[in-house]
Order: sequence, then structure tokens, then C-alpha cells
Amino acid sequence: MSTTLLPFRTHHSLINPQFKKRSFIVSLPPPPSLLTHTPPNPKLLQRNGVLVRAEDKARGGGEQNSSSLQPKPNSDNQFQDVTSSGACDPLCSVDETSSLEYEATYQPKTDLLKALAVFGAALTGAVAINHSWVAENQDLAMALLFVIGYAGIVFEESLAFNKSGVGLLMAVSLWVIRSIGAPSTDIAVAELTHASAEVSEIVFFLLGAMTIVEIVDAHQGFKLVTDNITTRKPRSLLWVVGFVTFFLSSVLDNLTSTIVMVSLLRKLVPPSEYRKLLGAVVVIAANAGGAWTPIGDVTTTMLWIHGQISTLPTMTGLFVPSVVSLAVPLALMSFSSEVDGKGQNTDDVLASEQMAPRGQLVFAVGIGALVFVPVFKYLTGLPPYLGMLFGLGVLWILTDAIHYGESERQRLKVPQALSRIDTQGALFFLGILLSVSSLEAAGLLREIANFLDAHIPSSELIASAIGVVSAIIDNVPLVAAAMGMYDLSSYPQDSQFWQLIAFCAGTGGSMLVIGSAAGVALMGMEKIDFFWYLRKASGFAFAGYAAGIAAYLASQNLHLSPTTIANIPFISGS
Repeated sequence: MSTTLLPFRTHHSLINPQFKKRSFIVSLPPPPSLLTHTPPNPKLLQRNGVLVRAEDKARGGGEQNSSSLQPKPNSDNQFQDVTSSGACDPLCSVDETSSLEYEATYQPKTDLLKALAVFGAALTGAVAINHSWVAENQDLAMALLFVIGYAGIVFEESLAFNKSGVGLLMAVSLWVIRSIGAPSTDIAVAELTHASAEVSEIVFFLLGAMTIVEIVDAHQGFKLVTDNITTRKPRSLLWVVGFVTFFLSSVLDNLTSTIVMVSLLRKLVPPSEYRKLLGAVVVIAANAGGAWTPIGDVTTTMLWIHGQISTLPTMTGLFVPSVVSLAVPLALMSFSSEVDGKGQNTDDVLASEQMAPRGQLVFAVGIGALVFVPVFKYLTGLPPYLGMLFGLGVLWILTDAIHYGESERQRLKVPQALSRIDTQGALFFLGILLSVSSLEAAGLLREIANFLDAHIPSSELIASAIGVVSAIIDNVPLVAAAMGMYDLSSYPQDSQFWQLIAFCAGTGGSMLVIGSAAGVALMGMEKIDFFWYLRKASGFAFAGYAAGIAAYLASQNLHLSPTTIANIPFISGS
């Protein structure tokens, strides 16, 4: 999930919906309105992510803004909302023709799978009513319910059930079974209270991070990054795009980083195989960049909030492997036939787009707020979500102040941003994490951990396998399960196992285009299908993944870190 907090990524895909995987936040999915035909009235669109806002602008935002966002004569008011002209902004990803084609080829789902799912849920509920059976077979009942619920999430396209609703229903049902099978209801309530406190920290953290990113994007703050990339040389652009995405994703979720960078590619490169390859680079770089910082990927954030990893050891331990996992694919791609072609200049399709007033200030404060979160935790010892909420509060007051009296710019303030963030994705995380915590409370995860320890004695292999599986299955429940299976007494904070989990879960999703929020966003924005990515990019991503693991193990065995390297005599000069 990675994520990149990225985001972050569910719903209908333009290309082969059966290959669509999951959603994330800081890794989050492309909303339905991005990938389906736009309704006649844009106000009816669900506003649950940056992608849907892009299509809102492209379609007819002038309906509400054309009269209010007219340019003023003075220089301070040169900013004009893209919606007033109906032009496509950097996040616009699906044109009308694509939507019409999708609508023409779309086939209604049959009711068979849906009926089976409802029957299975009803049967599970009926069994749960039988208290005596559940009390005697709690583990089996919870395992069956989790499998049914997770199948509903995985096959949401076929069943036409929203995975957030399925996740919440699964979580509540699992805790009901746990309360029946627990020695007493009071014990189950105490377990639920403890789990809710831990899960709430992650949800609050993600909501704060998503809102900050949304505010920065509303002010077109990311133009400060994208406008400084001017090279058109194919190989140079390959490396520049890769490492700009890498560092951008270290403070943003991988979904937002992908949207920003793919939008930039449309300015620099005409539609071609080369641009698709650059899009694959963005996916690999976004996932690699999110793995080495506590705020870069939702799974790394989960491990950080719960104490499995800390800030500086994680950044110093995973930076080199993350760079290697990007540099190896870039080096291999540099020799591919698509990169041998000549770079082409294109018209700047976003030339008319201007940054909002005080956009540079909002960008600086927003990014500063994200970066300050680990510092806040270090200085105060308080949970990271408080640092994120502190940054959101500062940005809230700032935007209220700088846009005071500007009624035409309400969309640049936090209340409007809150209506656009992906709260649906946050509820999905809530359901998944509460579901996994119920399995942990019942002792199921500990039994799985004992089985793995007995059959796979190497913790490195277990972590590596989690990364490979995350290319197919959502990495959030995988990491949540690993946290429940192994406690800090088995593997202490910042141990090799937890750092490898953070790295593998973050970068493993690059191996398939459906493996991360970044990949699913790329599918929608550039119309890249599953098999193209499998042929053109999966091998490069796997090579980077394996090289990154090797680099990490080598650095640990040789006890290398930025500090020890600096103390080598011929480097330090002593």
C-alpha cells in the first residue's frame, strides 16, 4: 500500500475489471466517478478523492464556479479555477470518449454471485445465533466469516458490493462471535476497547494526512515540483521522474504522488510506449519511496504507530534498500527499446493553469506539517496522530486567514477539503483493522505464527513472502496480521524482521499493476492493462524487489549504516 500516505483505488476499472485489486490511502483507489460515465449533473458525483475532483473540474465545475471565479485585474488574483473554463486540470484522467466506450462495452453483472454471497452471509449469521456451537467452535466460525468477508472484498467488482461496507459488516460480525466465544462479555469488551484505541490512531492519522494533501493540491502547490522538470532526453527523464517520485512519495501517499507525476508526464511526453514505461517507473518509485519513511506508506505508518519500528533506525536502515529497489529497474529500463527513441517536446497543455494565491506558502506549510510529525513524536513522546492533527490545525487557521473575506475561494479552505477526501477508504481501513484485531484477540493469529515458525524457520523468508503476496492481496491486512502474529517479545522494536516487513510490504506491490494504489491509478489514467504491465514492467519491479532485499540483508550483516559509513577512515578523512 503501499498507499503512495497514496491512496491510497477500488471501484470500476476501465481495463479488465477482474484484475482490479484494492484501495489505499495514503494508498487510495480511483473513485467510481473517475472510471465510469459522468452523470449529467456533476453535483451528484461522490466526492471521495482527488481523482473525482479532477473529473469534476473537467466536466462542468463552471456550473458553480464560473461566475464566482472570474479573474481580477490585479496580479494577486490572477488565479482562476480550472472549472470556470471547463479545461482539464493536472488530475484529469478519463476523457468523454473513454467513458462512452466503457459504457458501451460494460455488461451488467449477473445476480448469481451476489445471491451466493448474501446466502453465505445469512448462513453465517444463522450459525452465529447458535451460541453453543459458536462457543465451542469460535476459531472455525471466525475463520469462515473472515474468509467469506475477505472474498466479498476481493470480488467486489463481480458482486457489486462496496468493500468498505463489507469490511465494516465483517468487523462487527467477527466481534459478535468473539463476544459469544470469550470467557465473558466483559473480557470481549476490554479487548475491543484496546483494539479500537489502536485502530483509531491510524484512522485519525490518515484523515489528517489526506486533508493536508488535499489542501495543498487545491492550491496547485505541487506545481512547484512538477514545473521544475524540463528535460526531454529519454534516459535522463527516466531517472529524473523516478527519483522525483521517490522523494515526493516519502512524504505523500503513493496514490497522490502517482497522480501528480503522471499528470506531469502528459505535459512532457506524447502518448507512446515510452510514456507508459515512464508511468510504470512512477509506480515503482512511488512504492519504493513510501517504504523508508514512517509517513510514506500506510503499512509503514501502521508499524510505526504501534511501535514495531521507530523513525531514525527505519529511515537509515531502509533508505539504501529502497534506493536500490528503484535504481535497479531504472538501470535495466535504460536499455529497453522504448527508451532508445527520441524525446519529443509537446505543447504545455497546462500552461493556462496557475497556482492559487499564496499557494507557495500553503505548499511549504503543508509539507512542513507532514515532515514535522516524526519530530513531534520525538519531542513529546505522544502518538503520531496528534502531531498530524496539530499540523492540520495550523494549516486550517492559515487558510482561513489568507482567504478571509474571499467567498469565491471557499474550495481552498479545509471544510471544503474535508468533503473531498476519501472517507470511504478510511472506513475500509477501520473495518479491516478491527477484523484482524478480533482474530488476534481470539488467538488465531498466534496459532498461524506458530505454524509458520515450525515450517518456515527463517524470518527473512516470511517477510519476503508477505511482500510477494502483497502484489495480489491488499498489504494492509497482511501487515496487520503480521503485527498480530508476532509481538515485540518475539521481535523487538526495529528488529530486522519488522524493517523487512515494512520494506517488502511497501515495495512488493510494484510487481503487479493491481498490487498498489499507485498501479491501479495508473491503469485508469493511462489506460494501461494488466498484461502490458506484466510484460513490460513486472520483471523490472521483481528485480528491484529482490535487489532491495539483498541490499538490506547485506547492510545488516556488514553492520553498515550512514553513521558507520561516515566513520570509515578514507571517507571521514581521519
